[in-house]
Amino acid sequence: MITKTKAIFLDMDGTILNHQNKVSIYTKEIIDEMRKRGIKVFIATGRAYEEIEELTPPGFQVDGVVASNGMVGYVGNEVIFKHSLSRELVETVIKMARENQIYYELFPYGSPRITLKQDRSYVEDEIRDPKPQSVGINEWDSRKESISQKISWADEVVGDEFSKFYFFARTKEQINRWKEELDQLKKEIDFTTSISTEHNVELMVANVNKATGIQQMIKHFGLTESETMAIGDSDNDLPMFRLVNYAVAMKNAPDSIKEVADDVTDFTCDEDGVYSYLKTKFIG
Repeated sequence: MITKTKAIFLDMDGTILNHQNKVSIYTKEIIDEMRKRGIKVFIATGRAYEEIEELTPPGFQVDGVVASNGMVGYVGNEVIFKHSLSRELVETVIKMARENQIYYELFPYGSPRITLKQDRSYVEDEIRDPKPQSVGINEWDSRKESISQKISWADEVVGDEFSKFYFFARTKEQINRWKEELDQLKKEIDFTTSISTEHNVELMVANVNKATGIQQMIKHFGLTESETMAIGDSDNDLPMFRLVNYAVAMKNAPDSIKEVADDVTDFTCDEDGVYSYLKTKFIG
């Protein structure tokens, strides 16, 4: 039951982020109000932790963050848990991405995302205008921003701690072929994949997802799964929907997501759906 809720986990893209990739001041205010009432609020996102501040209003605060689809958890600036991709897997996957001409971003902990210089031409070509009709404007804008500002074009991969890979293709056919390649690789090296749109796939450590991150976060706070609620909109939210006591799908979520949820918001992410839902259910 929703009345038992002591912790709420919020997805970002398509949930608290609108299609301009921003969190509204109304969402900040309802999160502040929930926390004042003693309910802990967390972010559970596929995005890297370092991305969150620029997407949120000044003064935005939550009790903790599960980032990179469960790969790392933060309370404030303290790391509560962290997993890392192996160097062997990183090098193997980059070589495969190059052979398949797949757009990729590798996310090291504590430094900008990496794409190798030798792959720059075909990676940039995936983001050529015009935008394919089936690609969401928020994902397209994020990729444009990555190309121009976020990616560190490197001669080689340095470091040994990596949170995830993000892959993108401008056609569904290409990304689906890439998923098949990754499925074949899984037979040799174990890892987890997750999708948030029909044009992307992300790669993390084996058996890691938003649900495993939530389990570690609630353990840290002395909470139980029966006291949790989550709001999300896409396939990478399904593990946490199955874990939490009460799952809420966004109005803008696909039917396949709504079908496994306990409730659906009345408004979309562009209509402050999370704000309206929490205000109605908890504030009145």
